[in-house]
Amino acid sequence: MTKKVIHVGVGTFGRRWCTEFLAANVADRTIEVVALVDVDPKALEFGRNALKLPADACYTDPRKAFAAHKADFCTIVVPPGFHEAIVDVAIEFGVDILCEKPIADTMEASARIVRKVRDAGRKMAVTMSHRFDQDKTTLRQIIRSGQLGRVNTVSCRYAADLREHMAWGALFRHTMQDPLMIEGAVHHLDLVADFAGAQCKTLTASTWKPEWAKYAGDTDGIVMMTFLNGARGVYEGSSSSAVGLNDWTKEYVRVDCEFGSAILNNREIEIFSRSDLVRQRCREGQGQKIQLITQPKWLNTWLIEKFCKWLDGGPEMETNVEANLHAAALIFAGIESARKGQTIDVQEYIRSFG
Repeated sequence: MTKKVIHVGVGTFGRRWCTEFLAANVADRTIEVVALVDVDPKALEFGRNALKLPADACYTDPRKAFAAHKADFCTIVVPPGFHEAIVDVAIEFGVDILCEKPIADTMEASARIVRKVRDAGRKMAVTMSHRFDQDKTTLRQIIRSGQLGRVNTVSCRYAADLREHMAWGALFRHTMQDPLMIEGAVHHLDLVADFAGAQCKTLTASTWKPEWAKYAGDTDGIVMMTFLNGARGVYEGSSSSAVGLNDWTKEYVRVDCEFGSAILNNREIEIFSRSDLVRQRCREGQGQKIQLITQPKWLNTWLIEKFCKWLDGGPEMETNVEANLHAAALIFAGIESARKGQTIDVQEYIRSFG
């Protein structure tokens, strides 16, 4: 059954939601967008044209939109500091929620949202889009198949040339205190944990801002992790690189396992399997090339469809808000680790927020 949606947020990324993610699901009747919300009338006009909505379906006040339109769920694509306010409105009007990452801009607010959603009996999921991209999904399938055995270490490298002012697409990223962790590592640490196959046990982070990065906060960082299943992880992230060798969606990921290694680099995957040799040697580029799996939808387009199936009684979303609190903990524990110069017990950190 087609789900009715109120979409909140038509900023830089919200425009892509209107033209791509929502539009694709409108086209195949997975959803119907019944209302659009943004504080900027010009942004509303863009979204209205993209989604072919009437003028009276556009609002600058979210409460008026929710009061005027019956919806099955809302999609939230506003800066993280405003997520909780929209979640509150959705709960007030009995609407389920699909929200952009992270849950909120602090761990306290993230935990509050989880409690509010649970107490209201609503469904909420977070769009961890990187995990549901074509290349990452293919790599996950390889790791989960067991053909390479147990996971030992996961490495992830992100390097983008976004050092100039406004290069990262929105002003708030250039003025916030921890842009790498909140806007970048939120995806990458989640990927490392996903490929490790377990929740994080401990985390140690160091973040900084090179002099040439035109940001208020830290654009670069290194994070080391241990996981409950014994696997280890390391993340190198930079939004101030001289050259974007592993830019957005083109990250380098290496998963070293019991019987081999899988490498994802710039959206290409190769695997190296152990042979019966005393000492096996190889180099990148000599592995078995893997064709990416195909399907009609990826990223948030796929996640919208998955959310609709969950609402219809299908499988619970992997990124439901309670499960996603672990992803939030990775970034906020990472920020705390970097500031205090200490290793953080992530499980205890999560428990400390109730």
